[in-house]
Amino acid sequence: METLTAKDAKYGFGRLIDLARAEPVAVAKQGRPVVMVMAIEEFERLKALDRPGPKKERRGD
Repeated sequence: METLTAKDAKYGFGRLIDLARAEPVAVAKQGRPVVMVMAIEEFERLKALDRPGPKKERRGD
């Protein structure tokens, strides 16, 4: 996973997009990662994992 500074992400936005299409990229401010940038396909895949499935009924004895 690549990490860019906020300044590098701002001034190299095209590069950020190119990198993020291949793998998620962290953007750091003051040395601390604060956001992740990722391809829309990866975002959609992760979003699908978060969807709740059918609820299972709990049966008592």
